[in-house]
Amino acid sequence: MATRRSDPTRSPQTPTRTPTSPPGHVPGATPTQTAAKAPAKSSTKAAPRRAKPVQAAPPAQTAAVSDDQRRAMIAEAAFFHAEQRGFAPGGEVEDWLAAEAEVDALLAHSNGVRQ
Repeated sequence: MATRRSDPTRSPQTPTRTPTSPPGHVPGATPTQTAAKAPAKSSTKAAPRRAKPVQAAPPAQTAAVSDDQRRAMIAEAAFFHAEQRGFAPGGEVEDWLAAEAEVDALLAHSNGVRQ
């Protein structure tokens, strides 16, 4: 019978674990000898978690604009239209109508109204 050579880097007292063994496993040892004890579970059961109720988004704040404020906004926009065309005479009505359409579209969009 052939004699087995001992590995000088391994001592006979230190058992080895196989690569497929879980960490802490020692061949031939019982699980209570090698595994660290898991913390005991508490005897009280936690209440089941409940999902928070979904809250609806608050309604969008609609900005109420008076007729005077609307007219001032249109006048300012008409001024910028006139400025873009160099304040040439004869285009005031077109500037006003274009500004009125822009302001009304802006107010409708800010109030959530689709055109």
